Amino acid sequence: MLSSEPNIQTALSWWGEIPDKWTPVGWKDHLFRFNIEFNGAIAAIPDLNRRTAAWKGQGVLLTIYPTRDMAVPDTISPWRDDGSVFQGWNDCAAPVLWSEWAVDGLIYRSEVFAHIRGARDIVSGTEPLFAWIRLSVYDRIEELPLEDECGFLIRINAPCVAHSMNARNNTDFIRELALYPRPLRPERDEYDPAFGWRLVEDDGRVRMGIAPGMCCKVTWQSAVPCRRRVAYYHDKSALREPEPIDSLLHIVIPSQKGTCVDLLLPMLPTERDVFDQELLLGYDRALDQANRYWSVKPITAAVFDTPEDYVNQAIRRSLQFAEIIAEHDPATGHYSMLTGSWSYSVVWATPVSMTSVMLLDTMGYHSVADKYLEVFRKEQGTVAPPSPHIGSHPGYLATPSSLTAINWLSDHGAILWSACEHALLSGDEEFIERWTPAIVRACEFIRDARRIEGHGGVLGIMPPAIATDSGTHIQAVWNDGWICKGLRTAVRLLKRLGHPRAEEFEREAADYRQTFVKAVREKTKTMPTWTDREGSVHHLVPTSLFGDKPWETRHPFYLDTGPLILVFACLLEADDELMRSTLLWFREGPQVKHYRKDSNWSQVPSLHHEISSCEPVYSFNVFHSHRLGDRLRFLEGMYSLFAGYISQQTYTMCEHRGGVCGLTPALVPGYLARLAVVDDQIAEDELHLLRMVPLAWLREDRESSFESIPTEFGPVSISARLAYGGRHLKVTFFPRFRTPPPRVLLHVPRLSGLEVVTVNGEKAAWEGHGDCVPLI
Repeated sequence: MLSSEPNIQTALSWWGEIPDKWTPVGWKDHLFRFNIEFNGAIAAIPDLNRRTAAWKGQGVLLTIYPTRDMAVPDTISPWRDDGSVFQGWNDCAAPVLWSEWAVDGLIYRSEVFAHIRGARDIVSGTEPLFAWIRLSVYDRIEELPLEDECGFLIRINAPCVAHSMNARNNTDFIRELALYPRPLRPERDEYDPAFGWRLVEDDGRVRMGIAPGMCCKVTWQSAVPCRRRVAYYHDKSALREPEPIDSLLHIVIPSQKGTCVDLLLPMLPTERDVFDQELLLGYDRALDQANRYWSVKPITAAVFDTPEDYVNQAIRRSLQFAEIIAEHDPATGHYSMLTGSWSYSVVWATPVSMTSVMLLDTMGYHSVADKYLEVFRKEQGTVAPPSPHIGSHPGYLATPSSLTAINWLSDHGAILWSACEHALLSGDEEFIERWTPAIVRACEFIRDARRIEGHGGVLGIMPPAIATDSGTHIQAVWNDGWICKGLRTAVRLLKRLGHPRAEEFEREAADYRQTFVKAVREKTKTMPTWTDREGSVHHLVPTSLFGDKPWETRHPFYLDTGPLILVFACLLEADDELMRSTLLWFREGPQVKHYRKDSNWSQVPSLHHEISSCEPVYSFNVFHSHRLGDRLRFLEGMYSLFAGYISQQTYTMCEHRGGVCGLTPALVPGYLARLAVVDDQIAEDELHLLRMVPLAWLREDRESSFESIPTEFGPVSISARLAYGGRHLKVTFFPRFRTPPPRVLLHVPRLSGLEVVTVNGEKAAWEGHGDCVPLI
């Protein structure tokens, strides 16, 4: 356990950068998006799922090498992350991703952003989508003898990169699929500054081009041999025989600092007139338009501004990712967040629901959350639950069949929770009116499913069903946890509305909880035992109450989708013996000493710096620390998620460290950061302020400002700053309550030397002892 309070810099020292990452760049709700690999390669792949199969074979992969020569450098291993390419975002409203190489005394950069004509919201979802690419000399080491010219070699292939979940083996260049499927030719052999340069297919459609007005020389070679290393050694025996799989575009520019060349890459081979309209717009004007477009925010958007800029940027970029890793399907008219930008470009509804609440609604993006929730309401009852014991039901909420990956029964509860939390946080009367019948039907599904008999398991909880990608039909605590969470949140909403059935479903929720808790305690008595460091004997707490196999308690999902969910689900208290024992197992159990950091995801699971050794997004242990008021472990988990779950350079999210990236930004650490400052979850009908605020956010030289933060009572604004050498804490608090809470408590941080606390300029009733000051 930590001996002192961490901050983001502490956490960044615990975790290195996520290796082999990719980061999405795109336009809000477009059916397609670009992905930028860790090495700066740009993947334009339109056919990533069933809905986009019509565009199969239309994609392209551009791999960029800084080199003066017309050959792929032997010193670069492009598809293994050696850490030589840095990445980040330009400081502008539009998401412009840069990749940077340091080669032979020059610092090369690519800068990539997406654009559609008119820079407006999509209508069809398939509008021509372009990536503007600026290649430049960003800096140079003037003390070295440098050539007057430098260059970029662009290797053009079919999109032949495969991904897997395995660390250090999650990205593979498949040479057998690398040849671009159709002939490519330049319209002109040489670059003409008045005309630009275009690479076209035989039918005249343009595959890519260079903007007019550049100072560059261009050389083209079609289908040249590839000398790709099979093993990454200097031994020449590790090279396969060359095959004609690469087309090469070499661009030579002056090596002066600031010199650049602008390329235009359409997602699909594009008609000449459409391409030329975009090409003649130019990089700078397209970027101006994109900046204006991305500057627009919902009128309800919150401001979350801390002295730790890394935290601010992680939230900012995640909000952009949420709408880039999303689509409007022209075939159905649905708007949907997706689970991933490349791999997993379908929907797992449980993590998508977490994005809806923990990012979008938490940061006041209510209109965006509403847009993506609507598909679940429209499709309610159209998908059968993933259980042989539960038939179709008009109240069942699930991923529509056009978007389905693997349906989990937990999805019903997670969707119900996200819809009800949206209603509570937004107070949107039109949404509430539209959704209330669906919410009631969803509660009826839970009521009816609990009464199903004949499945051989525990009665009164969910029947055996699929809970995870393992695919087993079990009475998983994960399913019951999420479904209870959804039901309890629905009850809170219905009571707030004065709905006539609120009491009925409140009784249902209470009986459900009582039945579940009795069953989990009984099952725990039959589980294997282990002995902790102090000699105390514990039973493992079950991941399922019926139907599970022995391997499921060894599987990583035992941590991610097992009993740790029960505190977040409000089924067990954090100080319950079963929960304390479970936390101790994952923190100190005998498997912990055998953990291989940043190795494969499939190890027997454990916690490290308070995040999961498998999928960090499911580190529900942090909610235990939140409930217990365990400040050090809460902040350790929050900061560890900021540093270890997302890329420290681009903020793209991972499934496992070193595995699949570009995932839906279920920004759990952002949600925890909000709870640290404004907490409407710790106690019903109470609002707690600064309860877990990091000391790093309390400074004299920088105010921490949190404006229009949504709560279930209405939005509130709070700021905090130290003064007079840390003796004075200045707080401002301005609520706009729809439903005022009976109690509002300001938690005074335990700061050495603090003498005075003021709220809105008035001295608070705090005499230097005690933690809380009542404001209401």
